Amino acid sequence: MDDPYNAFCDHAVVFVEGVSDGPLAGLTFAAKDLFDIADYRTGAGNPDWLMTHSPASRHAAVVETLLAAGATLVGKTHTDELSRGIFGENPHYGTPVNPKAENRLPGGSSSGSAVAVAASMVDFAIGTDTGGSVRAPASFCGLYGMRPTHGRLSLDGVVGQSPSFDTVGWFARDAELFARVGAVLLDAEFPDYLPECLIFATDAFAAADSDAAAALQPVAERLSVTVGASEWRPISPEGSPEGLAVWRGHQSTLQGREAWQMFADWIDQTNPRFGYEVSEIFHTGAGLSDRRVAEAKEAWPRIVAHLDAILAPGTFICLPTTPFVAPLRGQPRSATKALRGRIVALTCIAGLLGAAQITLPLGDVDGVPLGISLLGRRGSDEQLLGFARQLAANL
Repeated sequence: MDDPYNAFCDHAVVFVEGVSDGPLAGLTFAAKDLFDIADYRTGAGNPDWLMTHSPASRHAAVVETLLAAGATLVGKTHTDELSRGIFGENPHYGTPVNPKAENRLPGGSSSGSAVAVAASMVDFAIGTDTGGSVRAPASFCGLYGMRPTHGRLSLDGVVGQSPSFDTVGWFARDAELFARVGAVLLDAEFPDYLPECLIFATDAFAAADSDAAAALQPVAERLSVTVGASEWRPISPEGSPEGLAVWRGHQSTLQGREAWQMFADWIDQTNPRFGYEVSEIFHTGAGLSDRRVAEAKEAWPRIVAHLDAILAPGTFICLPTTPFVAPLRGQPRSATKALRGRIVALTCIAGLLGAAQITLPLGDVDGVPLGISLLGRRGSDEQLLGFARQLAANL
């Protein structure tokens, strides 16, 4: 396949044909290089991981589901190393090019999957989302992207990172196909859906850059009119972006400890080559004190209870998917580190709650894409997809 955007992995030239009939027959998809494909090695964005692991004996469960629905797998896509990034930069294989803004980053860690869809190289793609790895690239590349309810989709045959937060997600360019893929993955049919109320998270909008917040304001107003009942209010107890930053700290602590535990033995035995950012993230995770982890674990159920009280049945929270459009390529690490923290202050909300979140490609700043998100209660996946499909038909 011609790959001018560097979306696909050269080490696994994959083509697996789906069944001849099924709800996704005739469609093509790509899989992030965390998903096992029978007879191929899973590289996970790092050449030392690739070299130290044997070919998979079978397909990942989610890949098998899509093939059985008729979709054809045409390649494995680049990811940040071991999925430990948010911008899509990879020092070993290069950074995929954002087709919607070639001078800007594509977002990660499901970078190649998002780029392959945005460039119309495939019909849809699958990725993983632990701390924002589907939602951020969907926002930056102008796509529909889904983080489902935690535990809803099987992670069998997927290189995980943090079991408390890992999910399988997917991308598509249009809401109809996005919902069709969701129906297959969730094994559920669902009608269009109209929530009873939208809560616009004022502290989340305040955390966005001024141009991003201004660009999403008319989108929010259209969503409010469509639903008919809405409320602008903060969702953090502090009622400010600083409150969301506290949540980010807890989620990052929990994810960081689990990720270190997941990979520590392999790192100790292999001494792998890592880019600076990923090396720093692992170093931070390794150095977390038991006391700090205990504080985060103690705060976690309080955060969940607080959000559960806000998210009454039939209610969605609306917030910017990312607080800014895709950053320019080539920025120093000191700059992108601060930006990463601001993104995670928004993406950690669904992660801590274990709830479904969908990002909609409805905003832009001077032509550069920017997503707006809807967050529902745990188990609201079908409702979110039904609403997204209805919105696309009416907005």
